[in-house]
Amino acid sequence: MTHSAVSRRFLLKGAGWLLASTALPSFSFAQSAAGGGRLIVAADSEPKNLNPAIVASNGVFFISSKVVEPLAEASFEGEDGLSPRLALSWEGAEDGCSITFKLREGVRWHDGKPFTSADVAFSALNLWKPLQNLGRTVFANLDTVETPDELTAIFRFSKPTPLQLIRNALPVVSSVVPKHLYEGTDIAANPANTSPVGTGPFRFAEHKPGEYYRLERNPDYWDKDEPKLDEVIYRVLPDRAAAASALEAEEIQLAAFSAVPLADLDRISKVPGIKVITKGYEALTYQLVVEINHRRKELADLKVRQAIAHAIDRKFVVDTIFLGYATASTGPVPKNAPEFYDPDVQTYDFDVAKANALLDEAGYPRGENGTRFSLKLRPAPYFNETRQFGDYLRQALAAVGIDAELVNADSAAHQKAVYTDHDFDLAVAPPVFRGDPAISTTILVQSGIPAGVPFSNQGGYASAELDGIIAKAAETVDADARTALYRTFQERVASDLPLINVAEWGFITVARDTVLNVASNPRWAVSNWADTTLQS
Repeated sequence: MTHSAVSRRFLLKGAGWLLASTALPSFSFAQSAAGGGRLIVAADSEPKNLNPAIVASNGVFFISSKVVEPLAEASFEGEDGLSPRLALSWEGAEDGCSITFKLREGVRWHDGKPFTSADVAFSALNLWKPLQNLGRTVFANLDTVETPDELTAIFRFSKPTPLQLIRNALPVVSSVVPKHLYEGTDIAANPANTSPVGTGPFRFAEHKPGEYYRLERNPDYWDKDEPKLDEVIYRVLPDRAAAASALEAEEIQLAAFSAVPLADLDRISKVPGIKVITKGYEALTYQLVVEINHRRKELADLKVRQAIAHAIDRKFVVDTIFLGYATASTGPVPKNAPEFYDPDVQTYDFDVAKANALLDEAGYPRGENGTRFSLKLRPAPYFNETRQFGDYLRQALAAVGIDAELVNADSAAHQKAVYTDHDFDLAVAPPVFRGDPAISTTILVQSGIPAGVPFSNQGGYASAELDGIIAKAAETVDADARTALYRTFQERVASDLPLINVAEWGFITVARDTVLNVASNPRWAVSNWADTTLQS
């Protein structure tokens, strides 16, 4: 029996088990354009925590965003690139010390309790600010949240906090949880973290570890025309090749976040009834970067860092590793963030001769064996592309006389080695740009980050000038002035190379053509899917 036949038999068996275990009478995908039905989706991981108010990450949002709603969502058309969700409007004071949110009326939690401003205040002060990975930065200076009535929440800050930052961050950091289920409990251990209760278009129904998550339609959703679907089921398929096979066998209808390997996209795009969609990730840009341990004498030398930058063939990386589904980077802000992107920063063309000359000038001649010095290189294990780039970078460095020892590890070991123990010289990382440099971008170069904070500057780089720009931008209320500061930030990062930006990419969604309203906003895969529907 062929491998594909084995995979198909396994998937069919799994589909049958799913039906039996959830007492579902059939596995038909036939739907009408009026909506209804069951959408079956590939999931390649199982988050331990499904509370996005604590863990703001794409793996959590992928499931929880259908259940737990933010104050606003990203939009292709909306004012300021946002569309209202639990908040209808947001207005900042001129001094930057307060923001007033007007909330949606008639919203109920999945357990029937009314949603009010008290839930927003509780979530902001007890989860977003003290616990959430990204909210700690955005709401660092949040003092109080006043609730003069059930539909008004006034955020008051001890220092000016830019409305531009809050607006850009709302889709990511403002997931609201029910105060009545969390108050007086150990928030980190609350059962609702794994069986979330929200206000979204779908209710959390069940999770069978290693097999699936099931969400069901919320009949009391505040938008009476939505959701269109009756159920969303996430099949746990860690093997990306299995996701492709399941799509072709019509056992799932959608695979997001490049669950289908890039190498399979050309072939699968020609399969009748399947479509490949590149939109819907514009606000989720991943960046391929080389992290640098500046404690290492050779790497503390700017000429060495410049040489490494010149040794990397970005076109090869885009064309060969990402098969064209990426763009070469210029600096720390991606091209699809036009509000901040600066196209005029210093760049480093692929030039092996220049790289060799810079290493010679830095005082690191080749030895008798052709090697100048050796480094420890740790590629992040999260994606095939980061691992493949690690292999490529080792070869690229060898061409300029740097011997890179490739050290691969699982996610936990990699994070500990790089972000806690600093046991690396170079590391390959895929940080995410989330719409504003203050969210997960400045932390990559800011000094003084405690050991153990993942996806941050653990290379020991320190620049008083850059730190000053970051601190000033954090309190600059005027949007034009703040944007100008971040353009200066990009120029300094590109010229001093605390890290090396190589490429930037979004993901790919592959779906049956019966799935409608895919990629309808810039964070579609991690948005609520209320308007997603099926037709026969």
